[in-house]
Amino acid sequence: MKPVPATMTAVGFDSPGAPEVLREETLPVPVPGAGQVLLRVAYAGVNRPDVIQRQGFYPPPPGASPIPGLEVSGQVVAAGAGVTTPFVGQLVCALIAGGGYAEYCLAEAALCLPVPEGLPLDQAAALPETLFTVWHNVFERGWATEGERVLVHGGTSGIGTMAILLGKLFGLEVIVTCGGADKCAAALALGAAHAINYKASDFVEEVARITNGAGVHLVLDMVAGDYVARNLKCLADDGRHVTIAVQGGVRAELNMAEVMRRRITLTGSTLRPRSNEFKGLLADEIHSMVWPLVADGLLRPVMDMSFPLAEAAAAHSRMEAGAHIGKIVLVANQ
Repeated sequence: MKPVPATMTAVGFDSPGAPEVLREETLPVPVPGAGQVLLRVAYAGVNRPDVIQRQGFYPPPPGASPIPGLEVSGQVVAAGAGVTTPFVGQLVCALIAGGGYAEYCLAEAALCLPVPEGLPLDQAAALPETLFTVWHNVFERGWATEGERVLVHGGTSGIGTMAILLGKLFGLEVIVTCGGADKCAAALALGAAHAINYKASDFVEEVARITNGAGVHLVLDMVAGDYVARNLKCLADDGRHVTIAVQGGVRAELNMAEVMRRRITLTGSTLRPRSNEFKGLLADEIHSMVWPLVADGLLRPVMDMSFPLAEAAAAHSRMEAGAHIGKIVLVANQ
Protein backbone atom coordinates (compact mmCIF):
# COMPACT_ATOMS: atom_id res chain seq x y z
CA MET A 1 0.00 0.00 0.00
CA LYS A 2 1.36 3.39 -0.99
CA PRO A 3 2.22 5.85 1.81
CA VAL A 4 -0.34 8.61 2.35
CA PRO A 5 0.99 11.98 1.11
CA ALA A 6 0.53 15.29 2.91
CA THR A 7 -1.36 16.90 0.03
CA MET A 8 -3.72 15.77 -2.73
CA THR A 9 -5.37 16.98 -5.91
CA ALA A 10 -9.07 17.77 -5.67
CA VAL A 11 -11.62 19.46 -7.93
CA GLY A 12 -13.63 22.38 -6.62
CA PHE A 13 -14.84 25.83 -7.63
CA ASP A 14 -14.57 29.37 -6.31
CA SER A 15 -17.97 30.67 -7.44
CA PRO A 16 -21.07 28.93 -8.83
CA GLY A 17 -21.42 28.77 -12.58
CA ALA A 18 -21.10 26.66 -15.70
CA PRO A 19 -19.05 23.45 -15.78
CA GLU A 20 -15.94 25.47 -16.61
CA VAL A 21 -15.79 26.86 -13.05
CA LEU A 22 -14.57 23.45 -11.88
CA ARG A 23 -10.81 23.46 -11.44
CA GLU A 24 -8.07 21.44 -9.79
CA GLU A 25 -6.61 22.53 -6.48
CA THR A 26 -4.06 21.19 -4.03
CA LEU A 27 -5.38 20.53 -0.54
CA PRO A 28 -4.15 18.80 2.61
CA VAL A 29 -5.13 15.14 2.82
CA PRO A 30 -7.90 14.98 5.45
CA VAL A 31 -7.42 13.09 8.71
CA PRO A 32 -10.14 10.65 9.78
CA GLY A 33 -11.97 11.43 13.00
CA ALA A 34 -13.83 9.06 15.28
CA GLY A 35 -15.90 6.60 13.27
CA GLN A 36 -14.34 7.65 9.97
CA VAL A 37 -11.95 6.11 7.47
CA LEU A 38 -9.68 7.74 4.89
CA LEU A 39 -10.04 6.34 1.38
CA ARG A 40 -7.57 6.49 -1.46
CA VAL A 41 -10.19 7.21 -4.11
CA ALA A 42 -10.14 5.01 -7.19
CA TYR A 43 -13.32 6.37 -8.79
CA ALA A 44 -15.90 8.99 -7.86
CA GLY A 45 -19.48 8.92 -9.10
CA VAL A 46 -20.91 12.01 -10.82
CA ASN A 47 -24.52 12.76 -9.87
CA ARG A 48 -27.12 15.41 -10.59
CA PRO A 49 -26.76 16.89 -7.06
CA ASP A 50 -23.09 17.62 -7.90
CA VAL A 51 -24.25 19.69 -10.87
CA ILE A 52 -26.81 21.52 -8.77
CA GLN A 53 -24.17 22.22 -6.10
CA ARG A 54 -21.82 23.63 -8.75
CA GLN A 55 -24.66 25.86 -9.97
CA GLY A 56 -25.02 27.25 -6.45
CA PHE A 57 -28.38 25.70 -5.52
CA TYR A 58 -27.40 22.76 -3.31
CA PRO A 59 -24.87 23.72 -0.63
CA PRO A 60 -23.24 20.94 1.38
CA PRO A 61 -24.74 20.26 4.81
CA PRO A 62 -22.94 21.63 7.88
CA GLY A 63 -19.64 19.88 8.48
CA ALA A 64 -19.46 18.28 5.02
CA SER A 65 -16.63 18.89 2.58
CA PRO A 66 -17.32 21.70 0.06
CA ILE A 67 -15.70 19.51 -2.61
CA PRO A 68 -18.38 17.85 -4.79
CA GLY A 69 -18.85 14.10 -4.92
CA LEU A 70 -21.32 11.90 -3.05
CA GLU A 71 -20.03 8.40 -3.76
CA VAL A 72 -16.63 6.81 -4.21
CA SER A 73 -14.78 3.54 -4.39
CA GLY A 74 -11.25 2.95 -3.18
CA GLN A 75 -8.96 1.50 -0.54
CA VAL A 76 -9.06 2.24 3.17
CA VAL A 77 -5.66 3.73 4.05
CA ALA A 78 -6.32 5.03 7.58
CA ALA A 79 -9.00 4.74 10.25
CA GLY A 80 -10.15 6.98 13.07
CA ALA A 81 -10.87 6.10 16.66
CA GLY A 82 -13.34 3.30 17.26
CA VAL A 83 -13.28 1.88 13.75
CA THR A 84 -12.90 -1.89 13.55
CA THR A 85 -14.51 -2.36 10.14
CA PRO A 86 -13.71 -1.73 7.37
CA PHE A 87 -10.06 -2.48 8.01
CA VAL A 88 -7.03 -0.69 6.57
CA GLY A 89 -6.24 -2.14 3.15
CA GLN A 90 -9.82 -3.18 2.36
CA LEU A 91 -11.52 -2.12 -0.87
CA VAL A 92 -14.88 -0.43 -0.26
CA CYS A 93 -17.42 1.84 -1.84
CA ALA A 94 -19.06 4.52 0.25
CA LEU A 95 -21.87 7.04 0.38
CA ILE A 96 -20.43 10.38 1.48
CA ALA A 97 -21.81 13.87 2.08
CA GLY A 98 -19.12 15.53 -0.07
CA GLY A 99 -15.46 15.37 -0.96
CA GLY A 100 -15.48 12.64 -3.60
CA TYR A 101 -13.83 14.65 -6.39
CA ALA A 102 -10.38 14.13 -4.89
CA GLU A 103 -7.51 11.68 -4.65
CA TYR A 104 -8.38 11.04 -0.97
CA CYS A 105 -11.60 11.53 0.95
CA LEU A 106 -13.20 10.78 4.30
CA ALA A 107 -16.10 8.40 4.73
CA GLU A 108 -18.14 7.31 7.70
CA ALA A 109 -17.15 3.72 8.40
CA ALA A 110 -20.82 2.82 8.82
CA LEU A 111 -21.55 3.99 5.27
CA CYS A 112 -18.89 1.82 3.62
CA LEU A 113 -19.78 -1.38 1.79
CA PRO A 114 -17.16 -4.02 0.92
CA VAL A 115 -16.35 -4.40 -2.76
CA PRO A 116 -17.14 -8.03 -3.62
CA GLU A 117 -14.77 -10.06 -5.74
CA GLY A 118 -15.59 -9.53 -9.41
CA LEU A 119 -17.07 -6.05 -8.99
CA PRO A 120 -14.89 -3.53 -10.87
CA LEU A 121 -14.05 -0.41 -8.88
CA ASP A 122 -15.63 1.93 -11.43
CA GLN A 123 -18.92 0.08 -11.03
CA ALA A 124 -18.51 0.03 -7.25
CA ALA A 125 -18.26 3.84 -7.23
CA ALA A 126 -21.43 4.06 -9.33
CA LEU A 127 -23.59 2.18 -6.82
CA PRO A 128 -23.99 3.97 -3.46
CA GLU A 129 -25.85 7.20 -4.31
CA THR A 130 -28.44 5.67 -6.63
CA LEU A 131 -28.78 2.45 -4.66
CA PHE A 132 -29.33 4.19 -1.33
CA THR A 133 -31.74 6.68 -2.95
CA VAL A 134 -33.83 4.16 -4.86
CA TRP A 135 -33.97 1.62 -2.05
CA HIS A 136 -35.08 4.18 0.50
CA ASN A 137 -37.62 5.97 -1.69
CA VAL A 138 -39.13 3.06 -3.61
CA PHE A 139 -39.11 0.34 -0.99
CA GLU A 140 -39.08 2.19 2.35
CA ARG A 141 -40.94 5.44 1.74
CA GLY A 142 -42.91 4.12 -1.24
CA TRP A 143 -43.71 0.70 0.31
CA ALA A 144 -43.32 -1.02 -3.07
CA THR A 145 -44.12 -4.72 -2.93
CA GLU A 146 -43.84 -7.58 -5.39
CA GLY A 147 -46.34 -7.40 -8.24
CA GLU A 148 -46.91 -3.66 -8.06
CA ARG A 149 -46.58 -1.21 -10.96
CA VAL A 150 -44.16 1.72 -10.65
CA LEU A 151 -43.79 4.77 -12.90
CA VAL A 152 -40.26 6.19 -12.99
CA HIS A 153 -39.33 9.40 -14.79
CA GLY A 154 -35.86 9.73 -16.30
CA GLY A 155 -35.61 6.03 -17.10
CA THR A 156 -32.03 6.12 -18.43
CA SER A 157 -30.58 8.35 -15.70
CA GLY A 158 -28.52 6.82 -12.91
CA ILE A 159 -31.60 6.77 -10.67
CA GLY A 160 -33.84 5.51 -13.45
CA THR A 161 -31.59 2.65 -14.46
CA MET A 162 -31.14 1.59 -10.83
CA ALA A 163 -34.92 1.67 -10.35
CA ILE A 164 -35.35 -0.60 -13.37
CA LEU A 165 -32.70 -3.05 -12.16
CA LEU A 166 -33.92 -3.20 -8.56
CA GLY A 167 -37.54 -3.33 -9.66
CA LYS A 168 -36.85 -6.31 -11.89
CA LEU A 169 -34.98 -8.12 -9.10
CA PHE A 170 -37.77 -7.49 -6.57
CA GLY A 171 -40.75 -8.30 -8.76
CA LEU A 172 -42.00 -4.85 -9.75
CA GLU A 173 -43.47 -3.88 -13.12
CA VAL A 174 -41.48 -0.75 -13.96
CA ILE A 175 -42.83 1.76 -16.48
CA VAL A 176 -40.39 4.53 -17.39
CA THR A 177 -40.44 7.76 -19.34
CA CYS A 178 -37.49 8.66 -21.57
CA GLY A 179 -36.62 11.49 -23.93
CA GLY A 180 -36.29 9.60 -27.21
CA ALA A 181 -36.75 6.28 -28.97
CA ASP A 182 -33.12 5.26 -28.42
CA LYS A 183 -33.40 5.80 -24.69
CA CYS A 184 -36.67 3.91 -24.58
CA ALA A 185 -34.96 0.99 -26.32
CA ALA A 186 -32.12 1.10 -23.79
CA ALA A 187 -34.58 1.09 -20.87
CA LEU A 188 -36.46 -1.88 -22.30
CA ALA A 189 -33.19 -3.75 -22.78
CA LEU A 190 -32.43 -3.22 -19.09
CA GLY A 191 -35.70 -4.77 -18.04
CA ALA A 192 -38.30 -2.00 -17.98
CA ALA A 193 -41.74 -3.44 -18.70
CA HIS A 194 -42.71 -0.38 -20.75
CA ALA A 195 -40.90 2.76 -21.89
CA ILE A 196 -42.77 5.91 -22.90
CA ASN A 197 -41.16 8.53 -25.14
CA TYR A 198 -42.48 11.64 -23.43
CA LYS A 199 -41.43 13.77 -26.39
CA ALA A 200 -43.76 11.85 -28.70
CA SER A 201 -46.61 10.78 -26.39
CA ASP A 202 -48.56 12.00 -23.37
CA PHE A 203 -47.31 9.80 -20.55
CA VAL A 204 -50.62 10.11 -18.67
CA GLU A 205 -52.52 8.67 -21.64
CA GLU A 206 -49.87 6.01 -22.17
CA VAL A 207 -49.98 4.85 -18.55
CA ALA A 208 -53.77 4.59 -18.77
CA ARG A 209 -53.44 2.53 -21.96
CA ILE A 210 -50.70 0.25 -20.60
CA THR A 211 -52.54 -0.44 -17.35
CA ASN A 212 -56.03 -0.62 -18.90
CA GLY A 213 -57.01 2.35 -16.78
CA ALA A 214 -55.93 0.79 -13.48
CA GLY A 215 -52.97 3.11 -12.99
CA VAL A 216 -49.72 2.54 -11.13
CA HIS A 217 -49.22 1.96 -7.43
CA LEU A 218 -46.18 4.23 -7.10
CA VAL A 219 -44.61 7.18 -8.94
CA LEU A 220 -40.91 7.95 -8.41
CA ASP A 221 -40.74 11.60 -9.43
CA MET A 222 -37.59 13.59 -10.21
CA VAL A 223 -39.36 16.44 -12.01
CA ALA A 224 -41.97 17.94 -9.64
CA GLY A 225 -43.48 21.22 -10.92
CA ASP A 226 -46.42 20.66 -13.26
CA TYR A 227 -45.58 16.95 -13.48
CA VAL A 228 -47.07 16.33 -10.04
CA ALA A 229 -50.70 16.85 -11.06
CA ARG A 230 -50.11 14.67 -14.13
CA ASN A 231 -48.44 12.01 -12.00
CA LEU A 232 -51.46 11.84 -9.72
CA LYS A 233 -53.62 11.06 -12.75
CA CYS A 234 -51.41 8.02 -13.31
CA LEU A 235 -51.87 6.71 -9.76
CA ALA A 236 -54.34 4.07 -8.69
CA ASP A 237 -56.42 4.71 -5.59
CA ASP A 238 -54.23 4.40 -2.48
CA GLY A 239 -51.22 5.19 -4.68
CA ARG A 240 -47.98 6.74 -3.42
CA HIS A 241 -46.14 9.67 -4.98
CA VAL A 242 -42.48 10.03 -3.97
CA THR A 243 -40.51 13.12 -5.03
CA ILE A 244 -36.71 13.00 -4.97
CA ALA A 245 -35.80 16.01 -7.14
CA VAL A 246 -37.40 19.20 -8.46
CA GLN A 247 -35.90 19.60 -11.92
CA GLY A 248 -39.20 20.99 -13.22
CA GLY A 249 -39.73 23.48 -10.38
CA VAL A 250 -40.45 23.48 -6.67
CA ARG A 251 -44.13 24.44 -6.85
CA ALA A 252 -47.09 22.28 -7.83
CA GLU A 253 -50.84 22.98 -7.90
CA LEU A 254 -52.96 20.08 -6.70
CA ASN A 255 -56.60 19.25 -6.11
CA MET A 256 -56.37 18.18 -2.50
CA ALA A 257 -59.97 16.96 -2.49
CA GLU A 258 -58.85 14.43 -5.10
CA VAL A 259 -55.92 13.44 -2.88
CA MET A 260 -58.33 12.79 -0.03
CA ARG A 261 -60.97 11.02 -2.09
CA ARG A 262 -58.43 8.63 -3.64
CA ARG A 263 -56.35 8.25 -0.45
CA ILE A 264 -53.12 9.24 -2.20
CA THR A 265 -49.90 9.51 -0.20
CA LEU A 266 -47.54 12.38 -1.07
CA THR A 267 -44.01 12.11 0.26
CA GLY A 268 -40.41 12.73 -0.71
CA SER A 269 -36.91 12.97 0.66
CA THR A 270 -33.37 14.20 0.22
CA LEU A 271 -30.65 11.84 1.39
CA ARG A 272 -27.60 14.07 1.77
CA PRO A 273 -28.68 16.04 4.88
CA ARG A 274 -29.95 13.00 6.79
CA SER A 275 -28.02 12.01 9.90
CA ASN A 276 -25.19 9.51 9.78
CA GLU A 277 -27.20 7.36 12.17
CA PHE A 278 -30.08 7.18 9.69
CA LYS A 279 -27.81 6.51 6.73
CA GLY A 280 -25.97 3.86 8.72
CA LEU A 281 -29.23 2.00 9.34
CA LEU A 282 -30.02 2.31 5.64
CA ALA A 283 -26.57 0.94 4.78
CA ASP A 284 -27.18 -2.03 7.09
CA GLU A 285 -30.47 -2.82 5.36
CA ILE A 286 -28.91 -2.54 1.91
CA HIS A 287 -26.02 -4.74 3.00
CA SER A 288 -28.50 -7.36 4.15
CA MET A 289 -31.14 -7.13 1.40
CA VAL A 290 -29.30 -6.01 -1.74
CA TRP A 291 -25.56 -6.59 -1.34
CA PRO A 292 -25.86 -10.38 -1.76
CA LEU A 293 -27.27 -9.67 -5.24
CA VAL A 294 -24.23 -7.51 -5.97
CA ALA A 295 -21.89 -10.21 -4.67
CA ASP A 296 -23.59 -12.80 -6.88
CA GLY A 297 -23.27 -10.58 -9.94
CA LEU A 298 -27.03 -10.13 -10.31
CA LEU A 299 -26.94 -6.36 -9.79
CA ARG A 300 -24.54 -4.16 -11.69
CA PRO A 301 -24.91 -0.43 -12.39
CA VAL A 302 -25.34 0.76 -15.96
CA MET A 303 -22.17 2.60 -16.92
CA ASP A 304 -21.97 5.51 -19.33
CA MET A 305 -18.49 7.12 -19.46
CA SER A 306 -15.38 7.65 -17.35
CA PHE A 307 -13.42 10.91 -17.23
CA PRO A 308 -10.10 11.74 -15.56
CA LEU A 309 -10.49 13.76 -12.38
CA ALA A 310 -8.97 16.76 -14.16
CA GLU A 311 -11.82 16.61 -16.72
CA ALA A 312 -14.67 16.91 -14.22
CA ALA A 313 -16.02 19.86 -16.21
CA ALA A 314 -16.44 17.62 -19.26
CA ALA A 315 -18.24 15.04 -17.11
CA HIS A 316 -20.65 17.72 -15.89
CA SER A 317 -21.21 18.93 -19.45
CA ARG A 318 -22.14 15.43 -20.53
CA MET A 319 -24.59 15.06 -17.68
CA GLU A 320 -26.20 18.43 -18.40
CA ALA A 321 -26.53 17.59 -22.10
CA GLY A 322 -28.74 14.66 -21.12
CA ALA A 323 -27.19 12.24 -23.62
CA HIS A 324 -25.85 9.82 -21.03
CA ILE A 325 -27.35 6.43 -20.26
CA GLY A 326 -26.45 5.26 -16.77
CA LYS A 327 -23.62 6.44 -14.57
CA ILE A 328 -20.71 8.80 -15.22
CA VAL A 329 -17.58 8.40 -13.07
CA LEU A 330 -14.30 10.22 -12.50
CA VAL A 331 -10.98 8.37 -12.33
CA ALA A 332 -9.02 9.63 -9.31
CA ASN A 333 -6.33 6.96 -8.86
CA GLN A 334 -5.53 3.87 -10.93
